[in-house]
Amino acid sequence: MTTVPPESDDIPPEVRGWWRIVDTETWVNDGLDLLGPALLSLTGGEDRLRMHCLLAYVSARTTRTGVSFSWRGAWEYDPVSGTGSARLGKDGRLRGKIKIRNGDESTFLAERAEEPEEPIADPPSHRDKWSRW
Repeated sequence: MTTVPPESDDIPPEVRGWWRIVDTETWVNDGLDLLGPALLSLTGGEDRLRMHCLLAYVSARTTRTGVSFSWRGAWEYDPVSGTGSARLGKDGRLRGKIKIRNGDESTFLAERAEEPEEPIADPPSHRDKWSRW
């Protein structure tokens, strides 16, 4: 199996890296860090998204103005997927939009962050929901 190098040239250098989601337009910001700091990685490798009860794998690609991405994972234990886009603002913060397939969408604001010391957990399977009992 071939793996993508962690610093892929596919992601523009100005947006490549880890981003701390600090604000969303639609969703309550108080719950952003429920599973740990709300983060989006855009490295071109095994990218992740974590916010609220969402854990997801991210696949990003370069666009003319920044990046677009698709994601798939779990909201709590329910499978969910969607898309997103982001661009670097003049203030150095990442501005974007996250859409849930057949659901809500929201703009977001993120600030540059360090890679977390502990990796973001894999999204749980809906089967895991029932194994807890």
